[in-house]
Amino acid sequence: MAILILVFITSFVVVLYSTPALIKVAVLKRLIDLPTEDRKVHKRAIPTIGGIIIYAATLFSFSLWYNIDDLHEYDQIYESVKEFKILVATSLVLFFVGVKDDIIGTAPVKKLFANILVGLILILMGDIRITGLHGVFGVEEIPQWGSVFLSLFTYIVVVNAMNLIDGIDGLAAGVGLIAASVFGTWFIFANEYTLASLSFSLAGALLGFLIFNFSPAKIFMGDSGSLIIGMFICVLSIKLIEYPVTRIDDFWIHISNPILVIAALSYPLTDTLRIFVIRAIKGQSPFAADRNHLHHRLLDCGYSHAKTVIIIYVFSVVTVGVSLFSYFLNPSLSLIALLCCCGLFILIIQFYYKAAQKEKSIIK
Repeated sequence: MAILILVFITSFVVVLYSTPALIKVAVLKRLIDLPTEDRKVHKRAIPTIGGIIIYAATLFSFSLWYNIDDLHEYDQIYESVKEFKILVATSLVLFFVGVKDDIIGTAPVKKLFANILVGLILILMGDIRITGLHGVFGVEEIPQWGSVFLSLFTYIVVVNAMNLIDGIDGLAAGVGLIAASVFGTWFIFANEYTLASLSFSLAGALLGFLIFNFSPAKIFMGDSGSLIIGMFICVLSIKLIEYPVTRIDDFWIHISNPILVIAALSYPLTDTLRIFVIRAIKGQSPFAADRNHLHHRLLDCGYSHAKTVIIIYVFSVVTVGVSLFSYFLNPSLSLIALLCCCGLFILIIQFYYKAAQKEKSIIK
């Protein structure tokens, strides 16, 4: 347990003390985001390469305290080292794709290709994949081809969902912090300290970054941050879903793993699904940038950046709480309850948004 505290503190301190220097370098080298488009909500030039320090701190802390001494069987050591190697290799690919996009821009198709490449490496070489639905809709195991397809689809959705919600101060970092903390806590109860270390190294880095990214933001994470966060979160999600039942204690064995993961990622998944449906109806590209996100709706209701992200934080925590009721329900009913919670959240925001728009029209 002490090692996890060290992991968290290490990544937190690295970000806390390195970010001010990164901000100075970004300003001097003009690596900044200018508010030149209507969809952008900031009003001044802000550095965009915060993802560099998030990635560096997470990888440094995880590698520094990476411990295989507790693994006594050869197979366990081999699998642990293999996953570590795959994780470093794939994260480097996404990191450099993100940095390029932050500095000179990258076409959405090229980013999608990079995501598919990284996803296939994780699935086919790292064997980090979803092998079944674990009781959701009564389905347990699925064929290998279905496993590969579902895992790749899940990876692309989660990574892009984290990327799409990085639209206002503190949102992606805060949601990522909540998800990483939930996963880390779960892995502690499962006595899986390697994955708990990855979770808390990411959580520590994101908490440190939030100090500079919470409204009013002094720096943005950019794609170099959101893509990396999405990848780490997706890997942790799949490992949690696929964790052996025989190694889970009596309480958590009754909590549906897929439902817990979906709950921890409730906001990015809800917002992404909603925005893709809207764009499909309008005949737009699913990757086209706009101001139709739920967080933009909350801003248009008159809420500040800080209040908007706090509302979303609370929603994320509530959905995690709802997922714990799967202890009493079967996985399918738990999923329905979770979807109802997400649907209600959308309806409430739409109600207040329409009321705010109506009030503005009356004033005019």
